[in-house]
Amino acid sequence: MEANDQLAKAKGPASDRWFYALAAVLGIFAGWVDVMLGDLLFTALLVLAPSMLIGALRPARAWRWTIVVGACVPVADLLANLMWAHKMERAQVYESFLAFLPALVGAYGGAFMREVINNVLGHP
Repeated sequence: MEANDQLAKAKGPASDRWFYALAAVLGIFAGWVDVMLGDLLFTALLVLAPSMLIGALRPARAWRWTIVVGACVPVADLLANLMWAHKMERAQVYESFLAFLPALVGAYGGAFMREVINNVLGHP
């Protein structure tokens, strides 16, 4: 019985690596769209949707999806500013940090949605 518990604990974080990779890829895509279009509302939608999806799939510690998805937008803006000739105004740099807000709402909204579905279906 203890061997199964240890196997489940060892398997848990390792199985999350694909979700981390998915969150990073979708966050990088949202950051790229933010750099190319400069539309904060569309970027917020592209941050909200994947963080809600991943928050629903992995509701435990939903804050981590906020960090992974939301941090990609300011990082993409920083890289575009440093590496390309795509210079941004100061306000654009500050507004890229607002991507954390829809990521937070999406991750915890997805986790809440998962709990509601589990309660309705009677899963523990």
